[in-house]
Amino acid sequence: MTDWFTVEKIDNQTFAISEYKHWEETHCYLLCGQEKALLIDTGLGVSDIRKIVDSLADLPVMAATTHVHWDHIGGHRYFENIAVHELEKDWLSVKFPIPLQTVKNNLTKFPCDFPAGFDIDAYRVFQGVPQIVLHDGDWLDLGDRKIQVVHTPGHSPGHCCFYEPGRNYLFSGDLIYKGCLYAFYPTTDPQLFYHSVKRVQKYKISRILPGHHQLNIPVSMIDEIEAGFAQIEESGKLKQGNGLFEFRDFQIQI
Repeated sequence: MTDWFTVEKIDNQTFAISEYKHWEETHCYLLCGQEKALLIDTGLGVSDIRKIVDSLADLPVMAATTHVHWDHIGGHRYFENIAVHELEKDWLSVKFPIPLQTVKNNLTKFPCDFPAGFDIDAYRVFQGVPQIVLHDGDWLDLGDRKIQVVHTPGHSPGHCCFYEPGRNYLFSGDLIYKGCLYAFYPTTDPQLFYHSVKRVQKYKISRILPGHHQLNIPVSMIDEIEAGFAQIEESGKLKQGNGLFEFRDFQIQI
């Protein structure tokens, strides 16, 4: 089942673990330090991501969550040490806000050659108690690598990016990527989304590591997306229900 994932080396201590066979093309990121490893998101959960992680690093692993959506927490069940932002800990441990059938419909939205043994009828959204509750500005120390939690709500209330000042990497989750940015769900907020994009503009960034689709995207995507939101706001339409807005390399659905 491990052939489901594609592993790409970002640098000697950083790996992208991707699910290109599925239409969402999710990316998870393994960051290795001297003492610990950090796995940012765990993907769809249709195959065992732990096998990939263990093949890349012989270290204790923390699974940190950009946000508690089904396509980012699917593999959480393979890890004992899970971190999530305080505003979404109940989504993980009490009640996931999206109906299971809606999740299954999204999972099978387009034809996909799922791994052998995967059963959509048995698929469940991960539920569990996080061991670590994250807050804006927290630092995750891996031993010679420190990663900062940056609270970037909008796509979801507890959405976080992870910033590494040592390398100027921004692990952007669903805030920045090439594709359709979603702010139309009841639990999303397009105004907060816009504010969060403006916030990450202030960071010194040499590389964006997105949550979906094309892995190598220019840092200028942040400014382009900010300009897109600004255009929508100026037109008075930055509120839910106004539909899909098309730009050159991305869309915004609100």
